[in-house]
Parts: sequence; C-alpha cells; structure tokens
Amino acid sequence: MQIPLYQVDAFASAPFQGRFFSGNPAAVCPLERWLQDETLQAIAAENNLAETAYYVRQNRRYRLRWFTPTVEVDLCGHATVAAAHVILELRRETAEQQVAFDSRSGELTVARENDLYVLDFPSRPPLECADDSSLFEALGARPGAFLRTGDCFCVFETEEQVRALAPDMSKLMAVDCRGVIVTAPGKDCDFVSRFFAPRAGIPEDPVTGSAHTTLIPYWSRRLGKKKLFARQVSHRGGELWCEDRGARVGIGGRAVQYLEGHITLPSESL
Repeated sequence: MQIPLYQVDAFASAPFQGRFFSGNPAAVCPLERWLQDETLQAIAAENNLAETAYYVRQNRRYRLRWFTPTVEVDLCGHATVAAAHVILELRRETAEQQVAFDSRSGELTVARENDLYVLDFPSRPPLECADDSSLFEALGARPGAFLRTGDCFCVFETEEQVRALAPDMSKLMAVDCRGVIVTAPGKDCDFVSRFFAPRAGIPEDPVTGSAHTTLIPYWSRRLGKKKLFARQVSHRGGELWCEDRGARVGIGGRAVQYLEGHITLPSESL
C-alpha cells in the first residue's frame, strides 16, 4: 500500500531564505481510511518531524489527527495549516476557500485569505499560579511573570532575554507540563515567543500555532489590541498574524511545499 506524503513549511514566508529554511515543517498524509494507531505513530516516528498530520475526508468535512514522534496530541496549529495547504492548494480537493476539520479539540476551521491560511482555534488564556523553581532552574532564568494553561507560560522583559535562553532539556523533562512557552515584547513586532516540549519529543518547536491560543489573549489584553503581529524566534523562525476573537483566536500564516512523495507499507501493518 502506498500513502501520499507531503512536507510543508507552515508559517514560512518563503521556501528558502539565504542558507536555511524557515517556518515549521509538518508531514501531511491523506488517508482513504484510518490505519492502526500503532502504524500512524510508527510513521510519525519515522518522519521524525515535530508533527505528522493525517486526515480522512468525511463528506465535505475532514477528520484530522496529529502525532509527534512519540505521542498523539490534542491540538497542533502548524500541521493544521499544512493540511489545509495540501487540501486547498496542492490537491485542490475543494473549490471552497475554507476547510472544516473535526479533531480531538472539536471543530477547527482554516480559511484562505489572499496568501494567508487563517486558523480559527479556541482561546486558552493563561492563569496566574505559584512560581515553579524547578522550571526556572531548567530555563536558566527567572521570568518577570509566570502563568499556566496546559503549558507553562513565562513572560520576560525583553526579546533579547527570550533569544538567549538555552534550557537544560533533561531538567525540563521533569517539569510537569506539556510544554513551556516563553515570550516578551518584540522589537519589530507585537511579541516574540519560543516553545520547548521535550516531554513530547520536541526539544524546541520552530513555530507553534497551539501556543498562540494562549499568547494571543495574553498580549491582546496587555497591549489593548485585537490584531497583533508575532514572531517565533527559534533558529528557523516564523511569522504569525493574530487576532483575539473572544472565545476564539485567529492565527494566520503562509505555507510553502518542501517535498511530495509516497510511503510504502506492507499489508500486515494496516
């Protein structure tokens, strides 16, 4: 059996910049039917990207799932952008400019607006909580403010502080949270961020759509703005056009195809 495979760089403005690629690479595999979970996880591990997205078409909607190299996750922004790019642009499965996904996080939509793919995701504002000294030790720095959702949320004073962080990943593995968002005001944007999730098999994620479901409500309130422009300042880097919509957030980004191919599987693995 052969399964189509696309690799797409989400939240990237160009396929190749200077000597490196940008955005967050995701693998996307369209399926005619669901395979065994063990097979889906094995493919994601073999792809060795932060996320592999699988979708199955159901009438005019799509069922969407995401896997890191080690676990299935509840929500992934960049792989959702990548899946929408495959459906709307690369495979042209519909003439509409919007895709509706059913997922473990409920209904998610992606609308194509000019050259942006705009995610409509649930908002997850962070809540104040007690300091976590083990987290600060793992980061090697104490933030000015510490909050939580499912992720730890650390606010620093400057972009330079966020860029300079070099966490101890072995210590970060012991912190009880899905991942760690670090953020600060940006010099040429509204805010910057980085995201670390070694417990999910992702030491540092290049660009993290799901983290912005928390970043957007926080910075919208702090800056008094509904629309914001953000950068994730990982090594690869990425750009996000954001909107606070109350109970939902809009997260816009571009997408660029990197490769297309097929995975060949033996029948006994299906």
